[in-house]
Amino acid sequence: MYDVMIIGGGIVGLSTAYALTERNPSLKIAVIEKENSWAKHQTGHNSGVIHSGIYYKPGSLKARFAKDGGRKLASFCEQYGISYEQCGKVIVATDEKELTAMHNLYERGLQNGLDIKLLDHVELKEEEPHVNGIKAIKVPQAGIIDYVGVCSAIVEVLEKRGADLFLGTEAKSIEEGPGEVTVETTSGTYRTRHLVNCCGLQSDRMAKRSGQNPDLKIVPFRGEYFELKPEKEYLVKNLIYPVPNPDFPFLGVHFTRMIGGGVEAGPNAVLGFKREGYRKRDISLKDLSETLTYPGFWKLASSYWKEGLDEMVRSFNKRAFVRSLQRLVPSIEADDLMPAPAGIRAQALKSDGSLVDDFFLVHSKRSTHVCNAPSPAATACFPIGEHIASVLDIERPIKISTS
Repeated sequence: MYDVMIIGGGIVGLSTAYALTERNPSLKIAVIEKENSWAKHQTGHNSGVIHSGIYYKPGSLKARFAKDGGRKLASFCEQYGISYEQCGKVIVATDEKELTAMHNLYERGLQNGLDIKLLDHVELKEEEPHVNGIKAIKVPQAGIIDYVGVCSAIVEVLEKRGADLFLGTEAKSIEEGPGEVTVETTSGTYRTRHLVNCCGLQSDRMAKRSGQNPDLKIVPFRGEYFELKPEKEYLVKNLIYPVPNPDFPFLGVHFTRMIGGGVEAGPNAVLGFKREGYRKRDISLKDLSETLTYPGFWKLASSYWKEGLDEMVRSFNKRAFVRSLQRLVPSIEADDLMPAPAGIRAQALKSDGSLVDDFFLVHSKRSTHVCNAPSPAATACFPIGEHIASVLDIERPIKISTS
């Protein structure tokens, strides 16, 4: 019998176990992960950016947790010797039409408590000499990090604290009773007083297995990247982002200097035909049919068909991808780019076609389900874990959070 069992060994699941053992060292904790290594999916396939929280609605969990999470990540990295750098980024307006959206974003950043600055053309060139832009927002709080390294360090801490960690263990069925939760896995049967679902791309399915029926479905979006050839890395000093479309959930193609070396360019965002499919040819008939028969998907598609078409064109036409990059760095050429690994964003979509904009948790008496935790969840991992630990305040009766 465990006090808490966490399903999912990505950075959110591991940081939740970290928070629980920090809060109450006497708890008996287990983390199970179906893959044979930690941080195998979203955590291990992102570009390693520490997000500032500038994009998110003031007062939202994303805004609060990203800002707080960046500070806690830095502290954790300092303590455990993990590579990170608070290098900052610029969000660039390339023409007059983007200035209104840029200034709105700047005001949002101020509301979120960020120490940011508006740059004119000359100041922007000092930050990024090869960028094309008329004005920009400088965001010093943004940075780069090794998230897989963070997960490895958390695992070491959890082992020292006595948590039970199981790889290659997939949850097949969940039965939530009045006093405990029974989890049937590929490695046997486990019982726990409380269950936490941090399954990312599979979180909606896991919630349904436990008897919950949230009005959402995870729709996978594949983010495709290129990498600059080493001789062209000088074109990007740190992080260069466009002014995003405020009505679209993705930030647009951008440039990211990586903590391990190299510069990524991307991503575009196309519908994934498999929840854990990182290549164009990866297709799951089950995953795809669930998406295409979900009413919310077609309502979303009717609203964003033009943006979606542009993303698909970029996916199959490298010249179109390059043109998007050239809006920010005009000297980029197709020959400067090499294919890089893709990632998958687990985006929760409601049946009415609206995207779940914030982190979203579903609670029952014995379980908590993290049903929407896309970017900036890696940045916000420690506050998310602390939030879940506070909900599962096991020394007192369960408190159900409405956030």
